Amino acid sequence: MNNMLGMLVGATIDREDGDSGIEGAITGYLAEGALKIVAPLVVTFAIGWGVQFLARRAVEALTGEDAAATE
Repeated sequence: MNNMLGMLVGATIDREDGDSGIEGAITGYLAEGALKIVAPLVVTFAIGWGVQFLARRAVEALTGEDAAATE
């Protein structure tokens, strides 16, 4: 049932071009499936980036040195 929305949106967009909508339905189904895989990865990456950014800022505030600098 969840993949029906992607199929309906894809078919509607495909029909606007004058096509039958089958190709759009398949594309919408695949896009929705890919989004279900990619979205959690993007959120996890964003949270991880935020944590390391704040940690670096905390180290810089405590030490007064650039935490990312390497010599």
